[in-house]
Formats: sequence, structure tokens, C-alpha cells
Amino acid sequence: MKTYPYHLTGPIGTAATLGLVVLQVDETIEQDFRRLFPSGEIALYVSRVASGTALTRDTITQMAVDLPQAVGLLPPAVAFDAIGYACTSGTTLIGAKNVAQMVAANAQTRAVCDPLSASIAALMALNTRAVGIVSPYVADVALPIQQAFVETGFAVPHSLSFGEEIEQRVARIDPASIHAAALDVGQHADVDAVFLSCTNLRTLDIITDLEAQLGKPVVSSNQALAWHMARSAGVALATGFPGQLGTV
Repeated sequence: MKTYPYHLTGPIGTAATLGLVVLQVDETIEQDFRRLFPSGEIALYVSRVASGTALTRDTITQMAVDLPQAVGLLPPAVAFDAIGYACTSGTTLIGAKNVAQMVAANAQTRAVCDPLSASIAALMALNTRAVGIVSPYVADVALPIQQAFVETGFAVPHSLSFGEEIEQRVARIDPASIHAAALDVGQHADVDAVFLSCTNLRTLDIITDLEAQLGKPVVSSNQALAWHMARSAGVALATGFPGQLGTV
């Protein structure tokens, strides 16, 4: 066999290289990110972290044990511009600082992002202070997310949950149901923005219409995480990025 000479070149992501750690059962965020980061100049690498079949505090906090290994399965030779841990409730229960430390200890990255911190930053950038929350979770998972917003200085006068206990069913929640819940929570005069919490909810296609009907910003976990990662990596948002968030 003849050995042929070759040259090495730079990374695939000539504009940015992004990493994403996704829950094993999540069917939504990868599809959303392909739409939100369509440029061939942005490389996106995905790893998955084990997650339970039930949406409970115990199964979510177990990810704190499994997250370092999942991050370590991202390509080790890659220097990432940003890595996102794609779980809103997991970030809330594990702690954003703990997530950032675990990710940074197991991959080369300039920035670590998560949906909770990204959504809080997004709602602040939109100059909103009273948020209505829609989530799929049971109460002992939903309430800590609400409390996280309160601790950051937001008022959360109204919230709704689908009370779903089976994680695999979350991606099957009809966007029309999410739309109706968002209108319900967002109609109140003491709410000036709506947050759609959970990376597995299918929200991208309803944000623009919701904002038109409510006259208020609507932010979702996936939309906010993509926005925050784009800012951290110094790359432009995709054309047609949904919602008012794409303008700030």
C-alpha cells in the first residue's frame, strides 16, 4: 500500500464551533438548532446525557452525576466557542454555576451556556420584569424554576404547567396546546413577557404569532439558549430568528 502525503487544515467551524449536551429523551432542541444555526461556517457537535423516563427531581438531579461523562464525549480535539447544557430544569436543580464548572472541566470552551441563565438574560435584554411561565413539569420541578426567576428580581404573577410526569411525552405536546397556555398566562395585565420553559417543547413556530396576539415578548428555552450561545460565540443570528429577542 502506498502512503500518500497530506496537509492538515483548520476546524470545520470557520465562524464558530458550538457544542450541545442534550437529554437522552429530548427530540426537539437538535431540530431547532439546525434551523437557528443553518450556516455552514458554524459547526455544531452534540452529545447526550442519560435522563430518566420520569420528570422528577431525582431523575433530573441524577444528571449532575452523568453530565461530566456526556461532556467528555464531545470531540476532545475541538476548541469550542460555546457549549450549551440543554436542560432548563436540570440547570435549575443542579445550579448554573455547578453546570458551568462541570462543562468547563471536561471540554475546551470559551463559554458555557444554559437555558435558565440564557432566558433570564434574554428577558432582561428585552426590558421585562414580570414574567408568566408555561412549563410541562410537575409542581416540584416547575416551582424551583419560578423561584429562580424571583431570586433574580423578576415577578412571576402567573404560571401554568401541563403537569406531565413522563419525559418522552413532552416532545409530543401539541404546539397548539402550548400556544393556548401561553395566551392564557400572557393575557394578564401584570405580565409583560411569557417564558416557555423546557428544551423539549416545540415552540419555535408559535413565538411570532404569540407576540402578535399578546403584544408582549415571548421567550422559549431553545430560542434563548441559541441567542445566548450566538452572543457568546460572536456569530450572527439566523435570518428569520423568531421573536423580538432576535432584535436585541
